[in-house]
Amino acid sequence: MANVSTNPMKPKSDEGQGSTSVADRAKDAASYVGDKAKDAASYVSDKSKTMASSAMHSAEDAAKYVGDRADDATTSVGGGLKSLGSTLRENSPKSSMMGDASCAVADSLESAGRYLEDEGLAGISEDMTAMIRRNPIPALLIAVGIGFLVARAMTPSRS
Repeated sequence: MANVSTNPMKPKSDEGQGSTSVADRAKDAASYVGDKAKDAASYVSDKSKTMASSAMHSAEDAAKYVGDRADDATTSVGGGLKSLGSTLRENSPKSSMMGDASCAVADSLESAGRYLEDEGLAGISEDMTAMIRRNPIPALLIAVGIGFLVARAMTPSRS
């Protein structure tokens, strides 16, 4: 009975059989190397998939964290606006044109503060999208105007 090795790189025993041809041994070695290359490619593929998945989950977690902090900041700004509005109302003159204007500004600040606290960034985004869909031409003109002003501010002035 022949001694069969699991590693084709080692020569097989010649007991009871004629000598193994060089071509057969080369074929066995090539098959062995091919199998090992497939195994290595599979291992690298699995590891890269795992690393990509881990990176994706980390990016999702980071984005969620940033989103949560942005919502917290929006809520905080809303509370600050409400507080500023009530402070303005308390410290404004009561019976004059200036007092009426101060109360109107205080109402606007409190309303904006409530809106920011209640809606957050997601609500603001939805409202902006709805407004642009209802009024596409004015929204486009406003965007062009803002773009013009930004470009004008960014270009150096000619002296």
